[in-house]
Amino acid sequence: MNRGEELRRLGSLFEQTSPRLAVVYGRRRCGKSRLLFESLPANRSVYFFCDEREAGVQRFDLAVALSAAIPGFQEVRYPDWDAIFKRWYREAPSGWVLALDEFSNLVKASRELPSILQKQLDTPVRSGPHLVLCGSSQRMMQGLVLDRNAPLYGRAQEILRISPLPAGWLKEAFPGLNAQQLIEAYALWGGIPRYWELAREFPTQAEALQDLILSPLGVLHDEPQSLLQDDLSDTLQSSSLLQLIGQGCHRLTELSARLGKPSTSLNRPLQRLVELNLVSRQKPFGSLEKDSKRSFYRIADPFLRFWYRYVAPHRSRLQARQIQAVLATIEADFNHYVAGIWEDLVRMAVPHLELFGTSWSNAQPWWGPGLDRKALEIDVIAASLGGSELLIGSVKWQKQSSRSAAWAELEGQARLFPDTRGRQVQLCLFSRQPKSGDVGPEQVLQALR
Repeated sequence: MNRGEELRRLGSLFEQTSPRLAVVYGRRRCGKSRLLFESLPANRSVYFFCDEREAGVQRFDLAVALSAAIPGFQEVRYPDWDAIFKRWYREAPSGWVLALDEFSNLVKASRELPSILQKQLDTPVRSGPHLVLCGSSQRMMQGLVLDRNAPLYGRAQEILRISPLPAGWLKEAFPGLNAQQLIEAYALWGGIPRYWELAREFPTQAEALQDLILSPLGVLHDEPQSLLQDDLSDTLQSSSLLQLIGQGCHRLTELSARLGKPSTSLNRPLQRLVELNLVSRQKPFGSLEKDSKRSFYRIADPFLRFWYRYVAPHRSRLQARQIQAVLATIEADFNHYVAGIWEDLVRMAVPHLELFGTSWSNAQPWWGPGLDRKALEIDVIAASLGGSELLIGSVKWQKQSSRSAAWAELEGQARLFPDTRGRQVQLCLFSRQPKSGDVGPEQVLQALR
């Protein structure tokens, strides 16, 4: 789903005559291996999964796999990686593709590998095999190809970062759910295709939640720790930051106080979580990039946000198999939790919605003193691409007493917003159960495709 551009790019690269390098990386379970399987030429490719074993054992197994292209390749003993890749690049049929999945596992055991591959890639030849390096360690894969000091820097013709799917694609995985239920499903699983595949095997989302996440035996019960281990050397501090953010500590000063550490020591760990798209750093609409004092940290990934809000603080109860009691706690708070996810989806959708006949820039929240000098919070603000209009929106998921009350509240917020700068203000309600003129889940999901 939604990988057409990536398939096109890889397919085009594989049709070239001279050797090419492609790098595919991203968070685990986002469909990188599936992308390889669907893009690799059926009769001229070798797929090899690199696991965590001794280099000699890995070389033997790779030689066996490469014998599909070069008969008898495995009959020779290769003392090092230089020997195996030198022969492969010398004898492999032109146009064949070698895909090394989870390449970072090989590099952990053999740090010289990138330099060996660089030597082969820099050898001028008119024809030869193509190479695809794929991995879930975003830190290591980025370092291999994006770091100016890395041996493979500047060698790749394609660098594809595979991200979670937008929420609009959930309908393909759960065709029996209505738009509201799809928003709730996204609040559980986020945009990770493998999570969707696992959840769709269950009759209900509640059963999937219990079996996959809440049960200590569940496939996803310890998933956050695995995610952090892929990319971070200090998982203890990162996990602590995520749990505090998940429990409601959103400002740097709050995190510093809870951890008993100076704020300056947390800047780099937080920035690393932001770079991995695990945490988002929000600032009020119109604020400067350097205005760190008003920054607001939130867990960006819905699955992780759910896990650190509900699973992490109740792990002892879950280990004691008090799953139903924890589930009751979740159900009592779930609508409030989904409301935050709904806000995020609305902001993502605004640039893709033609509201009031206008195209809009990225939407942000706003908070600060209003014109009456009292604290004011606005869910959604976006400027038109032309700059002459301002969209101010209120996002509602919980049941409201009346639409007129919600509309009056929104009008009051717009009047008190201190930075309209003479722009025409357009008001919009984004509601779970939209009335005429409002934007609801179906429109938002349709925009996020």
